[in-house]
Amino acid sequence: MALLPSLLTALLVFSYGPGASLGCDLPPNHVLLSRENLVLLSRMSRLSPSLCLEDRKDFRFPRATVDGSQRREAQAISVLHELLQQTFNLLLTEHSAAAWNTTLLDQLCGALHRQLGALDTCLVREMGEEGSALAMQGPTLALKRYFQGIRLYLKEKKYSDCAWEVVRVEIMRAFSSTRFLHKRLINKERDLRSP
Repeated sequence: MALLPSLLTALLVFSYGPGASLGCDLPPNHVLLSRENLVLLSRMSRLSPSLCLEDRKDFRFPRATVDGSQRREAQAISVLHELLQQTFNLLLTEHSAAAWNTTLLDQLCGALHRQLGALDTCLVREMGEEGSALAMQGPTLALKRYFQGIRLYLKEKKYSDCAWEVVRVEIMRAFSSTRFLHKRLINKERDLRSP
């Protein structure tokens, strides 16, 4: 329960940060935050994945959602935002606080919050008012179903340590799959800034 007050404090601090600028200016450290997420997830491991082989599950990550070659920039931003938001929501549960080191969990939630803030600004700029309707379609809907499957799995496994370990590894895979989209957005941002 100590997670909640420190997380709320972190959210308050981050909401007054530079993420509220106009336009789609992703911070230069956006990709670094993505790497930081992977490092933190890696450090959060409490069990060897080999101890949890019986608990493995194919969550069927919707890879087509992160195939950036066919995505418009607005869709790419929407997909990244949904992945980060769903992960953030999953990590804010009481069950996750019991499963992992709260210091690392707080750091990861803080990094996710910073990225979400930057992507929120981009979503508004790229998608406009119709953005919320668009966000409920196609790729983002597939991600919502994917995370619903993860939540059901955790519930079925009674939020066991092995279940959380399987989910931790799965989230790392999902984050790794989005590298192409991150790079594409950062490169697009650089192209827009160059003369």
